[in-house]
Amino acid sequence: MKNSHPFIKVISLFIFTSLACQSLTGVLQPTASPTLTPPPTFPPTFQPSPTTIQPTEVGVDPNEPVFITGEIPYTSPFFLNTISEPFVLLEDEAGFIQRNQEFEFPLEGQVIGAVAVHEDKTLTYSLSLPALPQGTQVDVDNNGNKDTGVQVFAIAYWSNTWGGPFLEPRDGTGWSTAYVSTITDPDRDNEISGGILLVWAPDGEQGFPTGFGDDKKLFTADDPIAPIPAGYNIVDLNQEPFKITKEAKPDIMLNEGEVAVTDLSKLSYKDAFEALFNKASQEYPFTKEKGINWKALHDEFAPRIASARNAEDFYRAMRDFTYAIPDAHVGLSFNADVFFEESGGSFGLVLAELSDGRVIVTKVIPDTPASQEGIQTGAEIITWDGLPVGEAISQVNPYFGPFSSEQQKRLEQVIFLTRLPPDTKIPIEYKNPGEPQPKEVTLQAAVEYPSLFEALPDFSIDQLAPPDEGKILEDSGLGYIRITTFSEDYNLMAHLWDRFIGELVDNQIPGLIIDLRVNSGGSGGLALDFAGYFFDNEITVSRSAYYNEVTGKFEYTDYPARIKPGPKLYKGPIAVLVSPYCISACEGFANAITQEGRSMIVGHYPTAGAYGEVGRGQYKLPGDLSLQFPTGRSETPDGKLLIEGKGVPLDITVPVTEESATGRVDTVLQAAIEALAQKIK
Repeated sequence: MKNSHPFIKVISLFIFTSLACQSLTGVLQPTASPTLTPPPTFPPTFQPSPTTIQPTEVGVDPNEPVFITGEIPYTSPFFLNTISEPFVLLEDEAGFIQRNQEFEFPLEGQVIGAVAVHEDKTLTYSLSLPALPQGTQVDVDNNGNKDTGVQVFAIAYWSNTWGGPFLEPRDGTGWSTAYVSTITDPDRDNEISGGILLVWAPDGEQGFPTGFGDDKKLFTADDPIAPIPAGYNIVDLNQEPFKITKEAKPDIMLNEGEVAVTDLSKLSYKDAFEALFNKASQEYPFTKEKGINWKALHDEFAPRIASARNAEDFYRAMRDFTYAIPDAHVGLSFNADVFFEESGGSFGLVLAELSDGRVIVTKVIPDTPASQEGIQTGAEIITWDGLPVGEAISQVNPYFGPFSSEQQKRLEQVIFLTRLPPDTKIPIEYKNPGEPQPKEVTLQAAVEYPSLFEALPDFSIDQLAPPDEGKILEDSGLGYIRITTFSEDYNLMAHLWDRFIGELVDNQIPGLIIDLRVNSGGSGGLALDFAGYFFDNEITVSRSAYYNEVTGKFEYTDYPARIKPGPKLYKGPIAVLVSPYCISACEGFANAITQEGRSMIVGHYPTAGAYGEVGRGQYKLPGDLSLQFPTGRSETPDGKLLIEGKGVPLDITVPVTEESATGRVDTVLQAAIEALAQKIK
């Protein structure tokens, strides 16, 4: 098989991991999107001390629920990546009843159950119910009288990040909209619209809604009300009147919610493209800024899709469609055969473009066409295939596109200048260091991948290294923390980060360098939690907007993204190292810690400028293809587009020189050390 070369498997894994990281910007956490509605007309009454309630009829019914099991279905290929200490929670729905997305789950009321990840990658859970739950007692009958009320729960999947085995506010608040027994509507501020609730009543005298009422909202003044039996009750919201039953050991499947993949895989190529296009073109949040003419794109690519006769034709047409949208978060799954045919050949050269415009060889792979020709490290490439090398670079269409910013695209164009179909012959002109005259030769591309791995920064990461690493730089005494992702084991990352900052504070380290130069993103929420360790006051960073199918407009969520002070505070000066390989949530973190002039950004180039939210934009297509489109946009509090297309700007721009490009000196790190030394004086 032509794609059987072992390096192809590595490339496939790299692409999958990159897409995974990019698609987890604060979405696959089980908490709801930060949106809510105003409080109901007659807000329920809450009792602060549920432990004083004495049940009078609990245990009368032999079918009284005592143990719940079920499946946790998921369609996202990235869901399992960040599972850390997973559990299900008997989730107190007082947050939803109050329409308070910042409702904190009381520690004394948290009942958790086991989640099992089976060999076939399916997930199941089990949850034992306490005889007397300690949730929030709420009067929801809206009859004007002060009643004892009930406790309302959903069954929700959670993954612990901060602190001990139970949830704290940084893990999440409010109510769940994904992997939960209820169904919520993202176009109506995450109103509960169906699914299953578990309701506990201390006696048979309490009222509970039997329907949504005319406003189609639960727990509002127009709900029809009826008595609910004492003890635990399973309330099915999928029919009206609601069905209220008891079952000792019910099986309740959780709902994946708004992050579920849109499955178009059973459709024809043509129908799948039309369905994708109609949805993605409406929901895409940067149409105006990127000047996208959707009609023109449809006119160009729909005929190619319709005429596709096999999976490879379909893949190539879809791939070229994504290339036409300048957004690094628009991503199609990897096709090894097509990659081999188009980019499987090379010459063993790793190149870099310097700030002065020259293109030099930074490494030559042994036993390749370049090494056999005698090309040396440091050689200058003058022409490529008959063109000045800078012009030739501009004509390259990198395979791993598209890109949100010119700086990221240009770096990849340099990398893919040398990637060609195997056996392709290219005339080049080059000049080795110390030689008086350039040489003109013709190189023939061999099947080789080490030069690609050397050129792509992601492959520089040690797969056995922790996602965040810290040390004290010996010569300067400065702290140094490298963060390579926000999409790893969240619990591990959080504990390492907390320890690092604590050590910096305890040892009075005078300055800190945070290296984000290779970080493909992940959880935006985790990134903001990390930033909280540098601020002693709450700061609003951004607000998000999504397309609403009901109104046909992009609408802002009600809760903005905020930095909240962490449990420890590092007060020394900070330098942040970035590159175009700092993407998505990485960029959000870099932007966050620049607030109020808190840090300085240092690098050769700004970040990638890819900041769309993609959790709701996952698709499954015919031919076992997956594709993602951004659906959410972030803006500054004053309404300006944040990061997308530009990246986080530099405070200190470090030129790309021969010594930095060849790795002899880390000039970006050196510049950061020098800048911090000036601050510390």
